[in-house]
Amino acid sequence: MADQDATAAIRQAAERIAAAGQSPPRAAPDPVNLPMIRHWTQAMGDTNPVYTDAAAAAAVHGHLVAPPAMLQVWTMRGLRPAPDAAGDSGDPLGLMSAVLDDAGFTSVVATNSEQEYYRYLRHGEQLTVRTSLEGVTGPKRTALGEGWFVTTRSTWYAGDEAVAAMRFRVLKFRPAAPKGTVGDVLRPVVTADTAFFWDGTARGELRIQRCGGCGALRHPPGPMCPDCGADKPEYVLAAGTGEVYSYVVHHHPPVPGRQVPFVIALVQLTEGVRMVGELLGADPDKVSIGLPVRAEFVRVDSGLTLPAWREDRP
Repeated sequence: MADQDATAAIRQAAERIAAAGQSPPRAAPDPVNLPMIRHWTQAMGDTNPVYTDAAAAAAVHGHLVAPPAMLQVWTMRGLRPAPDAAGDSGDPLGLMSAVLDDAGFTSVVATNSEQEYYRYLRHGEQLTVRTSLEGVTGPKRTALGEGWFVTTRSTWYAGDEAVAAMRFRVLKFRPAAPKGTVGDVLRPVVTADTAFFWDGTARGELRIQRCGGCGALRHPPGPMCPDCGADKPEYVLAAGTGEVYSYVVHHHPPVPGRQVPFVIALVQLTEGVRMVGELLGADPDKVSIGLPVRAEFVRVDSGLTLPAWREDRP
């Protein structure tokens, strides 16, 4: 009876929030600007000159434009947003998340994001964003546990003109009580694009996706080559060696199956692609960029083997 009451309360809250429509506009803290675009293009390896070279941009667009994929960057709240920031009090995702948190669905994972770009953004434009609740579906049984799928739709405006939109879906789920064993790890979602990778780890192989068209290597796996657009995925076996490109030391919150603190490393493989995994047996104070590492495989159970890393000592 209690579960039925909680389900009814969640659905009523979803109906109320959805009926309120779009949230108040929340303004970007800064206009679309060149310094931020430079940081983005350097981080992403995007060398399209229309984003940073005025002459090249003028020949194509008549003015400098911003990378469309930067859409969310302009209106991000930041790490410590003011609690009463304009537009935040009516944010549908925040309101719905609070309802689900109160019902015990406290964990969240993003499931997908679909963006639409109506035109390029121009340098100097000041954006606002408004969000509405599109739907709440549940309760659903998932690999992560029982949860609710929450879908929102955000629209970005330059003045009164809608310039882009995004449909965003998250899963708010009730986490299992941690038992402290490796079998309690959060399991990856295996798709048609990633199955070959997990089949490989089960065999003690580190597989890298290769384009059957141009031969480019890529990770994480995907259906199409970002270099040539071919949909001919193949794979090669990696040597299993590399070096730490970047890393974080995780102290909190607790993670099922992990003893904190532990190190998560972004490893640059010998083959050139980068891959994330736990750095096993590592003293956080002694980890450094450039540390040579070798792949290991952690068998969780008969259905899951995780790739990990260990310092490659001579």
